[in-house]
Amino acid sequence: MNASPPETSQSASSRGLTYREAGVDIEAGDALVEAIKPAAKATTRTGVMGGLGGFGALFDLKAAGFTDPVLVSCTDGVGTKLNLAIDSGLHDTVGIDLVAMCVNDLVVQGAEPLFFLDYFATGKLAVEDAARVVKGIAEGCRLSGCALVGGETAEMPGMYAAGHYDLAGFSVGAAERGKLLPGEIRAGDALIGLVSSGVHSNGFSLVRRILSAAGLKLDDAAPFAPGQTLAQALMTPTKLYVSQVLDLHREGLLSGAAHITGGGLPGNLPRVLPNGVKAVIDGPWAPAPVFGWLAKAGNVATEEMLRVFNCGIGMVLITSRPDLVMDRLSKMGETPVVLGQIEAATDANAAPTLEMVVSPDFSWS
Repeated sequence: MNASPPETSQSASSRGLTYREAGVDIEAGDALVEAIKPAAKATTRTGVMGGLGGFGALFDLKAAGFTDPVLVSCTDGVGTKLNLAIDSGLHDTVGIDLVAMCVNDLVVQGAEPLFFLDYFATGKLAVEDAARVVKGIAEGCRLSGCALVGGETAEMPGMYAAGHYDLAGFSVGAAERGKLLPGEIRAGDALIGLVSSGVHSNGFSLVRRILSAAGLKLDDAAPFAPGQTLAQALMTPTKLYVSQVLDLHREGLLSGAAHITGGGLPGNLPRVLPNGVKAVIDGPWAPAPVFGWLAKAGNVATEEMLRVFNCGIGMVLITSRPDLVMDRLSKMGETPVVLGQIEAATDANAAPTLEMVVSPDFSWS
């Protein structure tokens, strides 16, 4: 008599495929939501209705103190700076970058950031790394005074390389009708620059190309930042300008503001100007050492530096009361720079332009 064959586990083909075997782990997604709930809860503010987990997030503008509000919305990402986060394992601050890239755009329109949603997409969800990213998003929201009210985690096997992920952010703010920026910008208004914290979140495709051409690794010492590796220095998060801009705007001290992101000063400052004027930059400033190093290491021309990077100026304020604004900013702990002024164009109907009388000094020793 032949012995019975040993019992074996049921094959996948006979019992049917599962979503997990296809590469999507629902339990991991649930674990991520539980891991980030405390961080999200810490960002709650007046106006938020409900918590995480619903099909949509509710916000009460009247409870938030608005009488006749206009909504302002922004969306952005972090770009290829994510490659540095992934390659270095430094996932804690790209969430701040994500928030900053959105809320800094809101405040230049005079809007107070109210709430934020994120989109996190990856091939296979690594809960611990994803939680670090989203906790960074929550920290950026907390620092900006807006609530992290929800988001979406997408696990899409085959779309992303192992360990890679992408981020998108969505922010909504509000301003009272009639108090939006820009206001009336006139010839004679001053241009005041707020310094950046570094490269922020633009131009990293060029940064990475420079690192590769120089044969440098992310764990090498940063030549421009003693005591830090290249990864640590370059991952410095984008500076948040929410309180600085809104405080000055609420005092009636601003006629405009420009967030200096991709396109640099030439690509962003004219966006907030009316026809018939030009922005003239004739005040020198000293960019942070990282920009001088990038210019030298990559043999990057000044014109190219200015249209790719913020070059040390992350926000430009336009005001008719520069002395008072400079004083206010200094008391906030800022080191503002007088960059120049608004001048009338020869043609009153001409599109706004930027004239660089002087350029930043990218010398590197």
